Amino acid sequence: MHRTLKRSGILRMALSGDGDLGKGDREPFLMKAMKITMVVMLYWFISITMVFLNKYLLDSPSLRLDAPLFVTFYQCLVTVALCKGLSLLSLVVPGDMMEFPSVRFDLKVLRSVLPLSVVFIGMITFNNLCLKHLGVAFYTVGRCLSTVFNVLLSYVLLKQTTSLYALLSCGVILGGFWLGIDQEGAQGTLSWAGIAFGILASLCVSLNAIYTKKVLPAVDGSIWRLTFYNNVNACILFLPLLLIFGELQTLSAFDKLQSLYFWGMMTVGGIFGFAIGYVTGMQIKFTSPLTHNISGTAKACAQTVIAVFYYQQAKSFLWWTSNAMVLGGSFCYTWVKGLEMKKTQDQNEQTNSNEEKSSAGV
Repeated sequence: MHRTLKRSGILRMALSGDGDLGKGDREPFLMKAMKITMVVMLYWFISITMVFLNKYLLDSPSLRLDAPLFVTFYQCLVTVALCKGLSLLSLVVPGDMMEFPSVRFDLKVLRSVLPLSVVFIGMITFNNLCLKHLGVAFYTVGRCLSTVFNVLLSYVLLKQTTSLYALLSCGVILGGFWLGIDQEGAQGTLSWAGIAFGILASLCVSLNAIYTKKVLPAVDGSIWRLTFYNNVNACILFLPLLLIFGELQTLSAFDKLQSLYFWGMMTVGGIFGFAIGYVTGMQIKFTSPLTHNISGTAKACAQTVIAVFYYQQAKSFLWWTSNAMVLGGSFCYTWVKGLEMKKTQDQNEQTNSNEEKSSAGV
């Protein structure tokens, strides 16, 4: 005899992925939902706070520090110290309470990771320079082309074609990008240097994803080991750059170099930079890569609205339209790629199932 399900029961079953709607299953579902909510909220808080904090460190009238490379270098240094500290702490803390891979200085691994580290330096440097010149409100639009570069690089380097719907989504993103540039120009707040840095940052984000896959075997597939070696290389490579671009001279003349507040804010920025990697992994673990990308798009929307209100800016309807196009196009692209991946997975499972049946029938 079939059991009649109420609408709320069907919804709960769909969300939990379980057909048993007994009383005992409600608590685990609620606990899981609460955990997911907390993780997503934590990701949003750390990501948005980090952007505003970096904007303050890079372009605050009260600090007047024109040394974006040094700010980025120091954040990498904090990440290296945190990785090493957590690695040592994991040796004395029981494994069920804390898990962190052991990290040590290995020249062979450092050399293996070096190509990725060069791209990584470009990514974080151009990202900070884009934020410095464009501001938080327009930052999402200025750095929106990573999806477009993903499509281009997939075709050029990997010979992978992209579906029509995904290409249309990229077209919407490009349209929003150009409309945003037009509106920023109309308001007199456009920085072409910021746009150039945003484009370069988007390109480096795409290259970083490709090189990460290539380099991961060198660190036994551990993201945390890769983070450690990547940032060690970055610290070493930043030193000559600080000298070449004259930032060491800028620092020597900086009047707040002995301020505990300044170093405290710099350290907090480094901690948040380290934490974003952790909470990103947590969000993917508790949800899925597709949900993580959707959450990131929604976070960017909230970040833009918060920035406009925080800085008390007046934006035109077309300016908001450009943001909506960029975020909407990014959401659609993520959704389309998720559906395509699911379809491919289902086809593979069906093929494997047919092969097993054929083998059983022999």
